[in-house]
Amino acid sequence: MTANTRTRLSPDERRTQLLDLGFRLLATRSLDELSIDLLAEEAGVSRGLMYHYFGGKQGFFEAVVQHAADDLYARTAPPAEGEPLERLLASITGYVDYVVANQAGYRSLVKGATAGNDSLRAIYDTTFAALAERFFTADPGGDVFPDTPAVRLVIHAWQAMVEDLVLTWCDSPAGLSREDLLSVITASLPAIIDTLP
Repeated sequence: MTANTRTRLSPDERRTQLLDLGFRLLATRSLDELSIDLLAEEAGVSRGLMYHYFGGKQGFFEAVVQHAADDLYARTAPPAEGEPLERLLASITGYVDYVVANQAGYRSLVKGATAGNDSLRAIYDTTFAALAERFFTADPGGDVFPDTPAVRLVIHAWQAMVEDLVLTWCDSPAGLSREDLLSVITASLPAIIDTLP
């Protein structure tokens, strides 16, 4: 008979472990399907410990969604060097791969943000503003993405289109390969910006 031994973790390590587990579970479940009971069971900890770290279900959801948003931001980081469009392609590739790998969780983040959950909306808005800002840091000379109010407006609308396109493609690729999808997304932004006066 083998005994289950628990590893004693520091409070920060335990909280990180619980967030990582919540994030992994969110990849295949919606936020509505996550619960304190499920996470406590999966982690082999008491419900009380979950309440200690997160204060309740809403606090846990917010922490997991913030953890997921931080992961999305990290995975979509463009390379430090290269032409702006090459860097855009690398970032878009990271985004598409992230959404494909985390569909259920990503959809529930979008749903929560649009359904009036102010906390989830704030996380969503902050993350997408940070992602948009990368266009200007990746192209400091403004050769492809000049930093103007009109370009910022176009990028904001383009992000919404990309999100919808990728989620729809996940459900029904409509004959587009991953490479085709990446090409359409990457080429569309400079094409739209080129139409600006």
